[in-house]
Amino acid sequence: MMGRPKITVVGAGNVGGTTAQRLAEKDAYDVVLVDIVEGVPQGKALDISQAGPVCGYSTRVVGTNSYDETAGSSVAVITSGIPRRPGMSRDELLATNAKIVKSVVTELVSRSPEIILILVTNPLDAMVHVARRVSGLPKSRIIGMAGVLDSARMRSFIAAELNVPGPEVQAMVLGGHGDKMVPLPRYTTVKGKPVSELMSKEKLDAIIKRTCDGGAEIVGLLKSGSAFYAPSASAVDMIEAIHKDQKRVLPCAVLCDGEYGLNNVVVGVPVKIGRGGAEQIMEYELTVDERASLEASANAVRELCATVDRLMA
Repeated sequence: MMGRPKITVVGAGNVGGTTAQRLAEKDAYDVVLVDIVEGVPQGKALDISQAGPVCGYSTRVVGTNSYDETAGSSVAVITSGIPRRPGMSRDELLATNAKIVKSVVTELVSRSPEIILILVTNPLDAMVHVARRVSGLPKSRIIGMAGVLDSARMRSFIAAELNVPGPEVQAMVLGGHGDKMVPLPRYTTVKGKPVSELMSKEKLDAIIKRTCDGGAEIVGLLKSGSAFYAPSASAVDMIEAIHKDQKRVLPCAVLCDGEYGLNNVVVGVPVKIGRGGAEQIMEYELTVDERASLEASANAVRELCATVDRLMA
């Protein structure tokens, strides 16, 4: 009998720890939680394992400070990195996290050459670019988790406004993961009905703005730290789409080679996700304004990546 697929989660902070917990609760994977801090991944793995008898799963969860346990992983979620601290420049954050991602990707790929990488570390699009540069993997196997989270935020706001169940709302948010993201209200529906028919333009514009500020709103409320429940749920949604070969179209950050008129840039676009990872970029019809917004978003990412390349040179 084949064993369960092995999923590695790198970084045992809030996002990584919660991702490991959600994966354990699926009772379909072996989970390896890696962190450089001694004791933290081991402690969280033990805690998650001990919840198994109560929650009804028997997932094997291993916490470790070494990458040897990750050998043979089918997917890895990379959450490691530092958050931007007060007084820290964007370039300092970029340089530090690029260095971390470079080392993590090198360790993972050397032990699991068939791995699919899902990046969560910010600044997201630039970190996907770094992973591409150092991994040598095909672009279909390096995916950034951003659009699923941004769309989830938009869906939850619409569901609350219209008093409908969240899962009945479908939304599509493209572009870079940041204030230049591009929500597409035309492709946002409630039970198949366009959202524009269900609420005023003012309401919808307010929701779009709140979606773009979604991460910052939570950071402002928490005072220290950032969101982790919805980001971890979004990463697991992508893992499930890969392992169940669902061929679902999810907004993800991947390398564009001509799609949407964008060349050689990592940006959030609708992607068919299945066993092979990012199997196909789906091209939606965009209006002139939507295309211009996506282009602006891609240019912001290009600048970020140029900075990363300079810092890593």
